[in-house]
Amino acid sequence: MSESMSEETAPIDPWLLAKLVCPATRTPLRWDGARQALVSDAAGLAYPVRDGVPVLVVREAIALS
Repeated sequence: MSESMSEETAPIDPWLLAKLVCPATRTPLRWDGARQALVSDAAGLAYPVRDGVPVLVVREAIALS
């Protein structure tokens, strides 16, 4: 992880982050710095972010335990 990207800061523009929703539930996503992923609490899924691009594909998501 680079020094400019802390675990607390999403690598996604805040404006875009406010617009993104879970493709399964259409509920808002939140940034989880520990997982380095966008999390849908409603679906119990974490969507990866690769090279600063959110991968909002359900089959690519990781189930939260």
